[in-house]
Amino acid sequence: MRIAIFGAGSVGGYFGGRLSQVGEDVVFIARGEHLNAMLKHGLQVDSINGDFAVQPVQATDDPSKIGEVDMVLVGVKAWQVSEAAEAMRPMIGPETFVLPLQNGLEAPAQLSEIIGEQHVLGGLCGLFCYVAGPGHIVHAGTDPFVKFGELDNHRSQRVELLLDAFKRAGVNAEIPPNIQVAMWMKFLFITVWSGMGAMTRAPVGIWRSLPETRQMAELSLQEIIAVAAARDIALPEEALQIILTMYDGLVPQSTASLQRDVMDGRPSELEAQIGAVIRFGQEAGVATPHHTFIYRSLLPMELRARDEIQFGE
Repeated sequence: MRIAIFGAGSVGGYFGGRLSQVGEDVVFIARGEHLNAMLKHGLQVDSINGDFAVQPVQATDDPSKIGEVDMVLVGVKAWQVSEAAEAMRPMIGPETFVLPLQNGLEAPAQLSEIIGEQHVLGGLCGLFCYVAGPGHIVHAGTDPFVKFGELDNHRSQRVELLLDAFKRAGVNAEIPPNIQVAMWMKFLFITVWSGMGAMTRAPVGIWRSLPETRQMAELSLQEIIAVAAARDIALPEEALQIILTMYDGLVPQSTASLQRDVMDGRPSELEAQIGAVIRFGQEAGVATPHHTFIYRSLLPMELRARDEIQFGE
């Protein structure tokens, strides 16, 4: 397949690199020093599953130069999805499909509004990766996985082809029976982790162990479960315990990407994660006091990171 990776950061760089390794025709859309480094020296991925490099790399900062592709993997941050959708229009042909892998739940709808629902899959992923420097990705922990499917859950030829491509690339890939449920379970997992970590400034090993913060995490999980039920999302009955068990299995020093962004003074996915719980709750008539408290507490730092307000440390 001819595959465009829109956003060659940790997610796009890792999965795009793996697909390149097995002969897929991959082109990266990147910018700045990261783009220049990939064009000059290739893409270096240091991984607990084995280091590898992609050299030479097809990469550009201009999607209009690529032409139509078979698939677009969207690896930008959640707040950049609509802008990316507009920019990818020249790559979208009649049969092109788009796989968003953002944290949050709103990317498929945002993409559908701009390029058409027929082109959009639902998707999610999990991996602990970061950009160590221009042209250099580090996969530091956990076995990366990707899950995706048609928004109406039928098994199409295109999702089967993509599943085969990921599996040949050595990626743990799955087409879940219900992609909406799978996305909500990821949302449940990442949103509470993000909120607890950003509020406490502590790694997961600390806040999951203190009775006070563990209880706050449990109550926050229950809020999202209630919102999902009100939206007719049939999460497993044991969803709460599943997520708590996942937290307990994380390396104690682990932090969520939203937490790291907040702590480093960068724009975060506050709106796409914690803000989304509040919006969905308001639409469904479900109270979300814990997420409202977390959101309002983090909002000043988010606005400062986006240069919308100014104040000292």
